[in-house]
Amino acid sequence: MALYAYIARDLDGKRLTGRFEAASEQSVLAELESRGLVPVRLELANERSGAGQRISSRALGRFYRQLGDLLRAGVPLLRAIRLLAGMRSNRKLSWVLSQVADSVEEGERLADSMAAFDQTFPEVQVSIVRAGERAGFMDQALDRLATFMDQRADMQSKVIGNLIYPIVLLTVGLGIVVAALVFFVPRFEDFFADMELPASTVLLMAMSDLMVHWWPFLLFGIALLLGGLIYGRAQPGFRRWSERVRMRLPVLGPLGRAIACARFCRVLGTMLENGIPLIESMQIARGAVGSMLLEDALEAATEAVSGGESLAAPLEASGVIEPDVIEMVIVGESANNLAEVLVTVADTLENRVDRQLAVAIRLMEPALLMLLAGVVLFIFMSLIVPMLRMSSAL
Repeated sequence: MALYAYIARDLDGKRLTGRFEAASEQSVLAELESRGLVPVRLELANERSGAGQRISSRALGRFYRQLGDLLRAGVPLLRAIRLLAGMRSNRKLSWVLSQVADSVEEGERLADSMAAFDQTFPEVQVSIVRAGERAGFMDQALDRLATFMDQRADMQSKVIGNLIYPIVLLTVGLGIVVAALVFFVPRFEDFFADMELPASTVLLMAMSDLMVHWWPFLLFGIALLLGGLIYGRAQPGFRRWSERVRMRLPVLGPLGRAIACARFCRVLGTMLENGIPLIESMQIARGAVGSMLLEDALEAATEAVSGGESLAAPLEASGVIEPDVIEMVIVGESANNLAEVLVTVADTLENRVDRQLAVAIRLMEPALLMLLAGVVLFIFMSLIVPMLRMSSAL
């Protein structure tokens, strides 16, 4: 069985797109014919889906900005996409844009063409483009989308950039400890053979023996642990449990909540700014917030808003959204300017994340140095104490 993407027209000439899972093209054509559809294009979905074509937020933001500028200058949409597809600074994006341009040339809407490449253009971006097409403010929608992508890229850069030094420090520290256990400690094994050793030295020699002689089993255990974590990440229950645990940690908890809140406010506020209805925006935002607890809260909030209730109460019940953000949401709902409030809150939260991340890194660096110093001191004392006992006994 294979997945096929099709473009077809019905008896009224309306253009339709979709996908079928079938054994062959003939099966798909027969199914389309039974539905009274005339195929315009039919191909394997993986040839058109952009699978593996993940593009950075910075590159997408640049594309949306340039496309908006070209449209504002009066360049036709198809010609603008072809022009941007011809730029070779990002070959993956150029290939995807060429496919999108082909679909637009055949009469498909830009948002529908982008939706076929879900690995490149997530649902949030497609929805904003579709809203701009429907309302006739395409260039403004693209500018807002470009700003959204740039701010998202800035946020990612801040988080990754601040974590580089602690990760390097931790890697170097682990490398030193492993090298000591594998190459340095075994040299004392014969020397300590007939001695009564303290518990710390026995533990150190056991750790060294594990690293030297039992490393295949150690690697298997590590691989088993990593596999279990990867499998657990795919289970909603485990993800909710691990997220609740992270939220309770002293420094990482508030930081994780701030990042989740900022992402939620940025996504939902940007979609509302572009004229997407609240309920539809919340449904789409569920898959973009990156937090299982927030996804559950958004699901409850969607049901509440559909029933005419407030958005703030279900969000507050999640325990992820900060109280000051809840107050701002209440004010935004009351004043009927929720989109503007959410974008403002996102800016504030991202600045807060920057400060909290800086504090966390300042605390993490000396903690890692002290941990590394403690491990080195443990190795040194475990080796030197038996020698001191032997010299005092002579």
